[in-house]
Amino acid sequence: MSVFRFSRKQLGIPYALFLMFFVVAPLLVIIYYAFTNGEGRFTLDNLSGFFTDPNTIGTLFYSFALAIVTTAVCLIIAYPIAYVLARSNMRHKSVIVMIFVLPMWINFTLRITALKEILTVIEGNLAFHPFLNSVIGMCYDFLPFMILPMYTTLMKLDGTLLEAANDLGASPLQTFLKVTLPLSVPGIVSGIVMVLLPSMTNYVVLDMLYNSTYIMGSLIGSYFAAYDWHNGSMISLILLLIILIFTLFTNQYEDDTNARGGAIL
Repeated sequence: MSVFRFSRKQLGIPYALFLMFFVVAPLLVIIYYAFTNGEGRFTLDNLSGFFTDPNTIGTLFYSFALAIVTTAVCLIIAYPIAYVLARSNMRHKSVIVMIFVLPMWINFTLRITALKEILTVIEGNLAFHPFLNSVIGMCYDFLPFMILPMYTTLMKLDGTLLEAANDLGASPLQTFLKVTLPLSVPGIVSGIVMVLLPSMTNYVVLDMLYNSTYIMGSLIGSYFAAYDWHNGSMISLILLLIILIFTLFTNQYEDDTNARGGAIL
């Protein structure tokens, strides 16, 4: 009885078709509308309009500021949590990790609505603290994405390196700064990417807690809602390029860090 075996190329056909129809084709549509006008003619007005419109540039900088602050707060909160969980000898620390992940199983809109009610009770009128409320909402949403990669990296840390540092007379602080922190950089970089990039475009939090017109995702949606697909596509394309450049930079940094870590090992 002969058994039919698939080659690697044949097994890759469904994946290639998926990429063509759901990745490449939509991207080509965005590129087409980004560089054409209402009459279907090629133009660069959409590109120049992005850099000359104060509203667009202001929204871009506001999105960057919100994303950077959100990422910094998540990093400050998440690293000690991940470190304690990874280096402790608690029997049920996996249950604690599950507690941080558990809110992700609940509908996002319901969680933000509940957070809005809590902030309303604490602060009263939410309009007096728009940026703070936005950061709180973003951190509440993305904190697990910062904890998990760092926790995974710290869990895989070779304990013999810490013992060697202690045997060489290093203090706990020196051991952390010279061994633990450098080797945990890949997890930190992964967490930053997973928080920084989505927080630039997540307009649901601002829409429910303040005003979503101050973030790039909502600005793109407003153009498409007004049937201005050309400017909306151009903003989407530029934002995609920014995210791509940032991703390539962080990947290169992570590769360099892994190479240095390998040299240490």
